[in-house]
Amino acid sequence: MASQQIIFAGFGGQGILSMGKFLAYAGMDANLNVSWLPSYGPEMRGGTANCSVILTDEAIGSPIVTKADTIVVMNRPSLEKFEDIIEPNGVIIMDSDLVDIVPKRKDVKVISIPAQTIAEEIGSKKIANMILLGALVKETGIVSIEALLDSLKAHGKEKFFESNKNAIQKGIDFVK
Repeated sequence: MASQQIIFAGFGGQGILSMGKFLAYAGMDANLNVSWLPSYGPEMRGGTANCSVILTDEAIGSPIVTKADTIVVMNRPSLEKFEDIIEPNGVIIMDSDLVDIVPKRKDVKVISIPAQTIAEEIGSKKIANMILLGALVKETGIVSIEALLDSLKAHGKEKFFESNKNAIQKGIDFVK
């Protein structure tokens, strides 16, 4: 059975909702049942943003994620807010350039990636989210890398495809 309940969280403007959306599209294309539920504060950019994504071959009872298999966090407040709802043996993928604390949990796998630094090296800090998304897909295997790239090509902006693809590859390489 393939199933993942994932929370993506960070500040508005970091591409948090986009990460979830591209993964959800990839899940749909892979014939999984999918839920994508965005949530953000009224201030948008700079405020907190998060989205819950469920990918499963079973029926989805509710789009609300109360127990996550994986969280992807791009700031410290997000780690502090969501660390407690990860299932034992779950995964935390975090941007170590922006999260300046170590997770307290010892029963989860932590993948700490300097995503801002890597993104800047390959072109723009704006693609740090894609590095984390690449790491997530590599680590969980919930969809294939091909499905994720197809989703980006179909639903993303053409002009960003190559840089996004490059960033996803960096995330994949980081997890290997």
